Amino acid sequence: MAKNEWEITVGDYVVYPTHGVGQVQEIVEETIAGMNIEFLVIKFAKNRMTLKIPVDKIEVSGLRKLSSEYEIKKAIDIMKTAPQQKRIVWAKRAQEYEEKINSGDPMVVAEVVRDLYKRSDRLEQSFSERQIYEQALSRLADEYAVIYGLPSDDAIAKIEAIMEKEDKKQQKKVETKVIEEDEEEE
Repeated sequence: MAKNEWEITVGDYVVYPTHGVGQVQEIVEETIAGMNIEFLVIKFAKNRMTLKIPVDKIEVSGLRKLSSEYEIKKAIDIMKTAPQQKRIVWAKRAQEYEEKINSGDPMVVAEVVRDLYKRSDRLEQSFSERQIYEQALSRLADEYAVIYGLPSDDAIAKIEAIMEKEDKKQQKKVETKVIEEDEEEE
């Protein structure tokens, strides 16, 4: 097998930037144009898709090993911070969010989840906002699920519970600040 940063074996979970979490099904060798080429066969169960990646192209493909618990906890911490509000047109923001999701980096995907989470102080989300939010949430939850040995739906519920808890904390801070300001005026 070609050199890469970690040893890949059948059964390993990996992350492909544009498709999310997949599992290595087999490592096969095929002869193409007279050359023997070794491929990883990765199955993405959620998308019902199988992908073959030449082993010598792993690094340029962006394929990476699953994040560690520490990295996922850092991503969760990012979701607990205040959302970033950008004053640019939705089409441009949507494109930026798609690029972040397709980066495959859980920290960056967590930013999208944080920024598009429908907080109680926001107006309703548009259809496209909701779709991008769900795509980011699903991508992050799939990795979370494999790391913690949970079904994907349970991982989504846990992440949304974290977001809801943070939203309530933020609302409490705002209410406390308003009360303090009212008391100062009296």
